[in-house]
Amino acid sequence: MPPGQAAPANVTELHRYAQALIVQLTADGTAPEPPPGVTDVPDHWLAPAVAALVRIMAGEDAHEAVERASRLDAERTALFLCLALAVCGLGDRVHASWLGTAFGELAADRPVTPGQRALWLAAARGAYGPVGKIFVLRKLDATAVPAEDERWLKALVPAEPEVTAPPSLDGFSELADLPEIARSLKAAATLRRLRERCAEIVATPATGEVTKVVQGTIWAEDEPLAVLRSLIGQEDREPPLGSLTELLLRDIRPGGDPHLAALALHVGAPAVKASAEALLEVVRRPPPDSVTVSLLGHPVTLRPEGPDQESLAAAEQRIAAERLSGRPRPWGAYALFGVAAVLVVLGLLLFPPLAVAGLGAAGGAGYLLWRHRVAEGQEMRQVQKRISELSDLADKAVWALHEYARELEARAEAAAEDVAELTRMLRRGPRAA
Repeated sequence: MPPGQAAPANVTELHRYAQALIVQLTADGTAPEPPPGVTDVPDHWLAPAVAALVRIMAGEDAHEAVERASRLDAERTALFLCLALAVCGLGDRVHASWLGTAFGELAADRPVTPGQRALWLAAARGAYGPVGKIFVLRKLDATAVPAEDERWLKALVPAEPEVTAPPSLDGFSELADLPEIARSLKAAATLRRLRERCAEIVATPATGEVTKVVQGTIWAEDEPLAVLRSLIGQEDREPPLGSLTELLLRDIRPGGDPHLAALALHVGAPAVKASAEALLEVVRRPPPDSVTVSLLGHPVTLRPEGPDQESLAAAEQRIAAERLSGRPRPWGAYALFGVAAVLVVLGLLLFPPLAVAGLGAAGGAGYLLWRHRVAEGQEMRQVQKRISELSDLADKAVWALHEYARELEARAEAAAEDVAELTRMLRRGPRAA
């Protein structure tokens, strides 16, 4: 056997014991008694690291074992100890230097490693106490989030908020659908949902210490255990995860881990605040000086002083044209008048009874003409009624816009309060304990 290489049987026993150790740590937070000689495998970092873990859990001095393991592989040793102690609820025994060695450096242009993500998760859940959470926050803060990054708003409020028309526009869906008004209403609803979502995140209860009583439910299927199994060779080494920003945006989405969301919100605070302020500006925009809406199917321009008379007159003309231009002329009555005239002439010249028939035809023609005039008068009254409805509706729409402008002031004040409260939440940051 080449010098410096551990015996395969000893390494196999070491891995078996490490696997049993992880299982028992997860189950009840204790360590099984190591078989004789299993931690004496030379030139393998895991042997002194396991020995150090057992001594730390027993409350004994493990300095020498940690030194030996660190000389062989400092990064793996630190990561193993940090995660194993977190899983068994003894994260407060982790040395700050171990966290620094295990975590390494974060960069926006490099993917996050599974080990970094596992430490991130453990610290977020309070496994290392306030100091550990502050340590991870400082690491995350090293990557600046641009204020103009709109992805944070989309992650916090992924679904379109439900927008209801204000009372002032009740019955005027055409006004509520105007782009200028619809954008303002949507911005106010989005801002309110953003504030609610941030309040949900910052209201996450303090994690405190991860105890042995709850460890099984906390770590059952999370990154710390997967990384531990990878370190001891039980599973293949996991590839790097996504970028730092991708993970933060995933954490902050609704339905994610609330402790990770709290850290992500702290990191993305500049972008979240900028999005809130941009929404407030949209809410505050006054309604346009003039809007063109469809009233009774015709475009009418509305101004603060009243409906635009030119567009209103054009709409009235279209209403009259639609109702009157298609009516047929009384050609039947005109034809009967012609027949009557011919019959009267023939009766006077040739056969008198034809004149009597001609008079009857003239009477029928007069009746038809009368009926046409009556129907035409009814149509004119309908047109006048329709025009009156249009004028009344236009006046009501103008008053609705005035009332909307008054409501806008109250809506803008509420939106400003949402931004102020959101800013206070972001300044407080995540709870450290």
